[in-house]
This record gives sequence, C-alpha cells and structure tokens, in this order.
Amino acid sequence: MSAPTCAPVADELELMRELLPLAGARVADIGCGAAALSRRLLAEAGARSVAGLEVDAGQHARNLAAAATPGLAFHLAPADAIPFPDASFEVALMLKSLHHVPVERMDAALDEIARVLAPGGWLYVSEPVFAGDFNEVMRVFHDEERVRAAALAALHRAAARGRLQPAGERHFDAPIAFRDFEDFLDRMVRVTHTELDLSGGKLAEVRRRFEAHLGPGGARFERPMRANLMRRGTR
Repeated sequence: MSAPTCAPVADELELMRELLPLAGARVADIGCGAAALSRRLLAEAGARSVAGLEVDAGQHARNLAAAATPGLAFHLAPADAIPFPDASFEVALMLKSLHHVPVERMDAALDEIARVLAPGGWLYVSEPVFAGDFNEVMRVFHDEERVRAAALAALHRAAARGRLQPAGERHFDAPIAFRDFEDFLDRMVRVTHTELDLSGGKLAEVRRRFEAHLGPGGARFERPMRANLMRRGTR
C-alpha cells in the first residue's frame, strides 16, 4: 500500500504546539514510554504539569529511577483505568499508543479519557499509517494493520457516541533513522512492551528489507503518520 505524499514533521512537539493549548495546561501523556516528550512538554511547551501513564512495568520502573523532573509524575495504569478524578486535564496525548490498547478495550479507554478531560479539553491521537517503506520492514514480524484500523474505528465510534468531538485530522511524514541494523534491533525489536517473533527466517527477511535502505550514513525512513484531534464538549 502506498501512502499519500505529506509534508515532513521532524519534531512532532512543534505540531502539537500549533494545534493544542499546551501552555499552562495539565497534560496526561498516555503511553508515555521513556517520557522524553513528557519532559519537553514542561521545559519547552510551558505545560503546568504532566502525568505520564505507562502499562509496561519495566519502562515504568525505569521512569521512576530516572532523575526527577518538577511537574512530572509517573503512574502505572492503562488507558481505560486512569487514576485521576473527573476533569483533571486540559490535554490528553496518545502518541503511537492507542493501537496498543487491546481492541476490546479501546472504546472504554476513549470514554475514560473523555471523563478525565475538563469540559472543552483536547485529545491528540497520533498513529502510524499502515503504509510506507518502514512499515514494509516492520510488518514482517509485527503486522499492525488490524489494530491500527481498529484504533481509527474506535475514534469514529467515540465521536458517534458524543463522548469526544472531532476537531481535525493532520497527515504528515515523521523521519526515523538508524545507524545500522543493530541499532534498529535495539530500538524496535529488543523492547519490553511487546513480545516479537523473528523465528523461521523472519530475521533474515527483516535484515534484507532494512539493508535495502542502508547507506553510508545509516538507514533513513519517512514514516507516514495521522494525527486526530478530538475535543470534549463544554458541558
């Protein structure tokens, strides 16, 4: 499948700053990973506070062990059980995390996010599009076509239920680069949040596809992305 030609966005935080009222906001970073974005929201975007939610216990432990950042607190919690009262946040973010929510819990997760958003609050959901050269490498061992389609369908259902109102959609290309195949394995395969199977010749096929893009400066890809902006009603 080919992706539409989109403008590149080298730093997604700049896109979020364009689309979201981040300055002074209480932000929920749902599926925060190593929390690099969470820290930048405070240091560069002027967020008032950030709650970094993560379901990977290993990553959560690493986050807690890292040097503390004023205004940033970590929580081991899934998207459908956010440990905060109603209307706790002005902004919620899901960067490449909605499709990791079990399909049968996506609707509950979006309803839960609507619950913790203040009236008029914003949800920004950024998801990879199932297309492009990088996708062709990854799909050998990690085919996400079904769950990515399910994530988009869940957003549409949330809008139909009136829980969240669509407020825009933006397509863009996000560059991603690797020094070599080992760097790719470290960052995309040797992860704690997902068990991946590279048996039965899959590893050799992944290497073949990856190294077709490898040059003297490493391997560079443009990853097609879609950002959906949703908003809770003011009542």
